[in-house]
Amino acid sequence: MRVGAALEWLAEELARHDLWYGHGTHDPRDEAMALVMGVLQLPFESVAASRTLTEAEHARLQTLLRRRIVERTPVPYLVGEAWFAGYRFVVDPSVLIPRSPIAELIADRFRPWVANEPTTVLDLCTGSGCIGIACALELENADVTLTDVSEAALDIARRNVELHCVGDRVHVRQGDLFSAVRRGRFDLIVCNPPYVDARDFAAFPPE
Repeated sequence: MRVGAALEWLAEELARHDLWYGHGTHDPRDEAMALVMGVLQLPFESVAASRTLTEAEHARLQTLLRRRIVERTPVPYLVGEAWFAGYRFVVDPSVLIPRSPIAELIADRFRPWVANEPTTVLDLCTGSGCIGIACALELENADVTLTDVSEAALDIARRNVELHCVGDRVHVRQGDLFSAVRRGRFDLIVCNPPYVDARDFAAFPPE
């Protein structure tokens, strides 16, 4: 099967079920693209509709499609990656899937709210590390500290620090909020913690 045909097949199958979209995709076609690109390990702009899938790739897509429909598992968890602020990040169920509007603030270097470019940044409740790492990638002179209470989340954050080769400027600390930071001041503190209460969470779609 060629990539173009696979995209059509996946989009049709996804559309036949009552799924919820919103983890970086908006509809079945977006979701199909995310599945294919995740399996092929290619950026979206490099998709080649005429490329032929291997048997292993086709089988993997079938497995992930089944899990997406039956288990209602979000695509980023299925393929192990999500995109934030234009950068790829490793994710798994121990972290929330990146989808924060803070990405737009990072791209604008926090102007006009921050007059001078920050040189020290603290990312509280970092999860995958996406916000703090994106800050380090956009603010080339910034020293960034990532903190989280969850060691499982910090394992993912460390993988993303390594993925983006920012280990010389990005430091990972375990602790509850500011307890992870023993001393020092920061030019900028960013935070996008889990904030949904149990009642609202129970009413959400399975995804």
